[in-house]
Amino acid sequence: VQLVESGGDSVQAGGSLRLSCEASGYTTSSYSMAWFRQTPGKEREGVALIYLGRGDPWVADSLKGRFTISYDTNNMNTIYLHMTDLRPEDTAMYYCAADFEGGTVQAGHLSGTIPSLFSYWGQGTQVTVS
Repeated sequence: VQLVESGGDSVQAGGSLRLSCEASGYTTSSYSMAWFRQTPGKEREGVALIYLGRGDPWVADSLKGRFTISYDTNNMNTIYLHMTDLRPEDTAMYYCAADFEGGTVQAGHLSGTIPSLFSYWGQGTQVTVS
């Protein structure tokens, strides 16, 4: 399974970006996919999570109202992170992750904060806000 993120860029505060993550190389759809972010010296932080097929999105409380997550309902192999009103503190490497084992189904929305539940990760896409 491969996850490829795209859409990261350098933007000014107040701007918007849409990140994409496309999954390939699998035979069955993942249970869920998520976005995490990380800055140097800090732990990976959960941003948003969505369950493929049923939706049921979760966004970190601190990001609600500015970030939303969605997926491509036509093929369910691509998710998006829509980011608005970007702030300098949003600067980070953003990673896409996928759960193919089902652990995030049991854990519910809490899964969005637990990187170890996701067995596949992308290489990341950099978002810089100045």
